[in-house]
Order: sequence, then C-alpha cells, then structure tokens
Amino acid sequence: MTSRKLLTRIFLVAMMAATLGTVEIAQAEDVIVGAAIAKSGVIAPYDDGPAKAMEVAIDQINAKGGLLGKQIKIIYSDTKSDIAYGATAAQDVIDKGAQMVVVTCDYDYGSAAASVADGKNLIAYSTCAGDPKFGPTGIGPNAFTMATAANGQAVALAEWAYNVKGWRSAYILLDTTIAFDATFAGAFKARWLELAGADGLIGEDTFGGEDPQIASQITRIKALPKQPDLIVLSSFPPGGSSAMRQLRAAGVNQPLLASESWDGDYWLEAVPALSDFYFVTYGSVFGNDPRPAVKEFMDKFQAKFNERPVTSHAITGYSVIEAWQRAVERAGTFDTDKVREALEAFTNEALLAGPTTYTKDTHINMQRDLLLMEVKDGKQGNIIGVVRAEKMPQQ
Repeated sequence: MTSRKLLTRIFLVAMMAATLGTVEIAQAEDVIVGAAIAKSGVIAPYDDGPAKAMEVAIDQINAKGGLLGKQIKIIYSDTKSDIAYGATAAQDVIDKGAQMVVVTCDYDYGSAAASVADGKNLIAYSTCAGDPKFGPTGIGPNAFTMATAANGQAVALAEWAYNVKGWRSAYILLDTTIAFDATFAGAFKARWLELAGADGLIGEDTFGGEDPQIASQITRIKALPKQPDLIVLSSFPPGGSSAMRQLRAAGVNQPLLASESWDGDYWLEAVPALSDFYFVTYGSVFGNDPRPAVKEFMDKFQAKFNERPVTSHAITGYSVIEAWQRAVERAGTFDTDKVREALEAFTNEALLAGPTTYTKDTHINMQRDLLLMEVKDGKQGNIIGVVRAEKMPQQ
C-alpha cells in the first residue's frame, strides 16, 4: 500500500509539473496579429506603409517586454487587391493563430476580411477605411477603423474652400468604383449646399475608375454657362489620375479638391506639371511635418526600412497597434469582448493619428485635425495648413 501511495503521489506531482510546464510554455508564446491586406496590386500603396508602421510599433512594444508578457508577432496574407480574395486571406491568418486581424485601408477592399474576423469574434481593425459603414452598422461589433471618416475629410475641405479661399461655385466629379468616394462626394455636397446655397453647386457627374474615359464629362463641364470656381475630384489613382490628366489636357484648369486617397507622390508622373491640386491627409511623408511626434515616427520608419512611407497612411497603421495595445492592457486580457469594451471607452485618446473616440455604435472618427496639402508645379509636399471639420451636416 505504501509503495502504491508513493507511486500515486509521484504520478500526481509529475502530472502537475507537466501541466504547469505547459502553462508556462503557453504564456511564453507569441501573440499573433494577422494582416489580411494588399501586398500587391493597385491597393498595395495604401496598405504598404501602414503594415510597415505596425512593425515599427510592434518592435517598440516587444523591446519593452511585449504585451501582457507576450511578444507580438505579425503575419501576412496577400489579398492581391482582389475584393473577392479578402475573406480567404483573413481565414488564412486566423488559421495560423491570429488573435487580432488587420484589414485593408478601404471599406470595399477590406470588409470581406473584416466580416470573417468579426464572425470568429476577433477584433477586425482597418488601418484607414474611411467609409462610416466600417463598423457595427456595415460589418459587425468587432470592426474598428483608425481612419478619419470620408465625411469629415470632405466637410473640412468644403469649409476651407468657402471660408478661407472664398470660392463660391463647385462641380463634383465622382468615381463610382468604391463606397468611400461616394460618401466623400455626398458629404462635400451636403456641407457645400449649407455654405454656398443651391446656386453654389453648378453640376455633378460620374465616371467609372476602371475605364476613366471622361471626354463626355469634360464636354459637359466646358459647356456650362458659368465655369465653377473649383472641381471636387472624388476618386483615387490610377483611374483618378487618368481622369485628372484628361481634365488638364482639355484646359479644365480650375483648382481640384480631393481626399486622402491622393497622398504620396507615386502617382504624380501620370499628371505632369500638375498645379492647383489640394487634398487632406494624416501627415507629410516629405520630412516637413510640423508635429514632433509625427517627425519622430517618420525617422523611426526611415531607420527601419531605409525609405520613407509611400503615403502618410502609415500613421494610422502605427496607431492601430497603439490602440490595440492600450485596450488589451486596460482589459488585462486578449479576450475580444473585453478588448472591444476597452476600445469603445476611448474618448479623445491621444494617438499618433489624432484624438480618437469610439462608442458602442461608432467605430470611426469624424472630426480630427488633417494636414491640407498642395501639389504645385508637379511637386508634392507643400503644406497649406491644418483643417478640421467644424460642422457635420445632416445627410
């Protein structure tokens, strides 16, 4: 009996040791961030900088001991800029252990991946999807975006154009390819009508970005009895840059106003000697951003990758990791329900992308400071100032 009891005790102690050893190993494992994003194709310029910026943020966290004692590891699956492939890419990173999924910087291109993650009860974070549908209403309760909404960008531009530049008549040219641009154009129109009245909007037209032949649209603009003070080009490269080139070649030289989609200079060769083009964005990648925190980030990015970001959307990628880190730490766990609650408690949270507020119903920010940039004489990087939407219209 004594021998059996001893053997039993030895067996139990061994089992306990094995169990404790398993717990220690599990605690030492990495926590995985899965990025189901465009590493190739037309959307890649918008995802490249944010992805690399996430790595900058992760390096900093890991160097300080990690997150809840775990080192963060990021893995990728390429959506190839194919909307239909987003779900496959998301499932790929989830199958490899992702505990949070980052998706493409656009609602149309990122929502399928986000829906898969949301369905698995994982946080689905877009670096910069600017359509307000990216959240509980369009995807599900676990979907968040670090963007400043298309609405807020458009309103900030409309208010600057009217109040600062003194322009009084506008024409809207909308690329119908993605939801972001429709939201941007709609918000500009709503605020412009409040500012300039019905007579201030002298025309609207659309084109398809995949086949941007806009000769008929240009003919209609030039045939107007009164030419507009400005044209809103709600589009993105490369289709939008083709449309822009056609406008300028036809002698349509009014100032063009646009969204963050035009950040960077990778598309500029398509429109030689471009001037009078204005857009809002998160920061300057040209070494002249006036904010010390942004400059410090850009220096770290340059040091790690030996190049500057393609666009300043990198700022939002960095802030996705900032936000998730803080939410996890405040929740004290990686449990999605508790992390979501911590994110929804953000009120003017100071992040690199700007003060960030989420609620249970809204997982995007409408009003933040944005840099207003100008392209002049074919050169990018001229900072006009900082703008912010003051009054959001009822649409």
